[in-house]
Amino acid sequence: MMSNVYGWVRAAGCAGMLACAALLASCGGGQPGQHFYASRIIVFGDEFSYIGADGSKYTINALVSGSTTALDCSSNPIWVQSLAAAYGLVFPQCRGAVDDPVSRIYAVNGAVVDDLSGQIDQQLLNGGFSGTDLVTVLVGSNDVVAEFAKYPSVGENQLLAELDASGTALAAQVNRLAGLGAKVLVSTIPDMGLTPFAGDRSVGSTDGNPPLLTRLSTRFNDALLAHLINDGSKIGLIQLDEFLQATDRATALGQGQYGNTTLTACSVALPACNTNTLVADSINATWLWADNRRLTPAGQGNLASLALTRAENNPF
Repeated sequence: MMSNVYGWVRAAGCAGMLACAALLASCGGGQPGQHFYASRIIVFGDEFSYIGADGSKYTINALVSGSTTALDCSSNPIWVQSLAAAYGLVFPQCRGAVDDPVSRIYAVNGAVVDDLSGQIDQQLLNGGFSGTDLVTVLVGSNDVVAEFAKYPSVGENQLLAELDASGTALAAQVNRLAGLGAKVLVSTIPDMGLTPFAGDRSVGSTDGNPPLLTRLSTRFNDALLAHLINDGSKIGLIQLDEFLQATDRATALGQGQYGNTTLTACSVALPACNTNTLVADSINATWLWADNRRLTPAGQGNLASLALTRAENNPF
């Protein structure tokens, strides 16, 4: 796929092919300019990007070798950890041997779009932004879940209108970040109709409502894309939804890296899940979903690859 030079283009031609996965990250950028090198990573959003004070993450946590309880936060990294590592950076929640990490995570579990402004305000109080800051934003899945919970008491058209407003509000905050001088990587949210949260997706099943969740997710993502500053020099787009759609189709055909994209690998609630608390079938296998809405370390790794490709190729 050849992306439009500065357009947020939906990659219809690539969506069915895992071979195009890396290229999905390039949608929305321009021609490469001067190479950008981040001096720090500042993270906003929800649990997809969260690390607790104890090093726990909303994925399958790794354990220190020989321990059944002690977490090894540097292993099984989430996407922002891998992105930071590419620039030789770490976060205070998993600092390793670094005494005073400069990068920051403001993402919190359960965050929705309305929380993003407050997260940004926190960083403004802590010194603001510079032109060598790389900011990441991933939020909105919880907005979709909240709207979906209102159905059918609230009709679909109203839910779509609410998510259109949420996606537009997210774009406004991302544009705000760009205006404050930071370079921004923003990700679309997953197609929630393809998550285990959606229920059984087998033919004829009435368990859950995957089509509605897909329509809600799409409306949110489309509103986000429609309202972002679109000159390629300030904001880089990660199309996580399209990547996951391609991954799901490939797995259904017995192709790609995943043995399962429909079930959850963890037998306990996140963030308590670790390599000792997996369902039997997921042990020593590559599954996409840790729980019904959050990615395994393998899925987080794919997201990190998309983010790094975008950061390296965007003309920041």
